[in-house]
Amino acid sequence: MVWPLPRRPKGEPAPEHLAPPAAAPAAQKLDLALRLRRNRKADWARRLIRETTLTVDDLIWPVFLCEGENAREPVASMPGVERLSIDEAVRAAAEAAALGIPALALFPFTDPSLRNEQASEALNPDNLVCRACRAIKREVPHIGLVTDVALDPYTSHGHDGILRGEKILNDQTVFVLVEQALNQARAGADIIAPSDMMDGRVGAIRKGLDAENFEDVQILSYAAKYASAFYGPFRDAVGTNATLIGDKRTYQMDPANSNEALREVAQDIEEGADIVMVKPGLPYLDILFRVKERFGMPTFAYQVSGEYAMLMAAADKGFIDGDKAMLESLIALKRAGADAILTYFAPRVAKKLKEIA
Repeated sequence: MVWPLPRRPKGEPAPEHLAPPAAAPAAQKLDLALRLRRNRKADWARRLIRETTLTVDDLIWPVFLCEGENAREPVASMPGVERLSIDEAVRAAAEAAALGIPALALFPFTDPSLRNEQASEALNPDNLVCRACRAIKREVPHIGLVTDVALDPYTSHGHDGILRGEKILNDQTVFVLVEQALNQARAGADIIAPSDMMDGRVGAIRKGLDAENFEDVQILSYAAKYASAFYGPFRDAVGTNATLIGDKRTYQMDPANSNEALREVAQDIEEGADIVMVKPGLPYLDILFRVKERFGMPTFAYQVSGEYAMLMAAADKGFIDGDKAMLESLIALKRAGADAILTYFAPRVAKKLKEIA
């Protein structure tokens, strides 16, 4: 409804005395049956009708690993995030459990001397991830462990698969990924999370796990993983920015595509994925919504390193309220359909949620 104002010549601004009064007399009240603001009038009212709720149960904490003892190495492009030695990762797991965070996702910074074209360190039963899994499970047995299945932290060229010339070899890579997944399952991983985007890897990993009696190990598929510019700080954290040759557009998804994501997800579900994931998060809310609406599967989102870094940088400059923006960004992912979110904010969010409970 438009407030009735006297006619005036075209282009002439309305005098201040003709503007609608701040508090209209009774005779000038709008005849409205519905006033949606009534449900927003107080905090208790807003809480009663809130459609989306963020809880600590929605969080997975990604943790970067490094060699050493009592080591904490800051990641320059991710303020507040550090690489942790195994003993420090055990302490982080204990902290997560105390906060109620259900699971950690582990990512290694592999010593450059151990990286080669075949990614052989990925198959070493005593590699950094496997040792961390065993150590955490000894001390914090009830926390979930999600391990990344991809070869980029272990290859000298920084790609997720076996490289011949400029081509990633899909099928040869999948055979290596199966062995990597089995290596992690033997070390105590609860959820195997292939992030490589090779065709057929979910089915092959499922068959490999089942053949070795790991039927209860879940597969969280990075089903719709885009070739995104938002991964830069993560690559700093795991050391692949320095090694990556070229880009990953021949296997990660084109950011311009939406329908293709549904085909990727459908294939992974058919092959045995227990959970599917969209990555990145905020730039792909439409994909997250479509995936959840179409398949109704447990669906996760990854609030990636670039998203985290942007929010932290803006908060540091005073451009935004960091805590409010952090919570709003995660609620947006939940609202779009995420059942859980991998986020570097996890411990901070868990503490904040306790404060406001």
